[in-house]
Amino acid sequence: MTVFYPNGQPYRSARQTNDKRTESDVVYGHRGMTLEDDLNATNRYYIETDQAVIYKKPTPVQIVHVAYPKRSAAKITEAYFRKASTTDYNGVYRGKYIDFEAKETTYAGYIPLKNFHIHQVEHMKRIKRHGGIGFIIVKFTQSSETFLLDADYLAMFWDASLNGGRKSIPRQFFGDHGYMIPQNYLPRIDYLRVVNEVYF
Repeated sequence: MTVFYPNGQPYRSARQTNDKRTESDVVYGHRGMTLEDDLNATNRYYIETDQAVIYKKPTPVQIVHVAYPKRSAAKITEAYFRKASTTDYNGVYRGKYIDFEAKETTYAGYIPLKNFHIHQVEHMKRIKRHGGIGFIIVKFTQSSETFLLDADYLAMFWDASLNGGRKSIPRQFFGDHGYMIPQNYLPRIDYLRVVNEVYF
């Protein structure tokens, strides 16, 4: 019997692989999920220690067609995003609504604004207008530095880009106007420490 992981990859024990892995054997498909995985682990830690209630938002999907290759199994063969999602994470901390978007960039000196979407920027503008806490978390993968930057700065760069301004946010701007997030074992990305300093 073959056992599969949730991502569809077959399980192989150490005995089956003889613990010999070459570079060609290494799966690189989920390298972009590192920040998301770390934030999800961090949020679980915050919930388990009763510090905050913050979750990743599910992506709204409309299932169109389901095939039944076996009577006991169903397979989704066609689905569409129902509507543009807003931001990645939201929740409550110390009585305040928190909403943020998380991105990684492989560029050492900047993050392109095309990594964000107009509906996300407009959503965060509304959050800030109504007294919520809105920010972005950006990881520069080459240096492994992760920053928190208030959503007002994202909106500032976005609006400027529509009038001929630059199409990215420089790494230096994060250093000057953002806050580097401490990285630990638990919590992995302790962004609430920065939120305490900046918003409370």
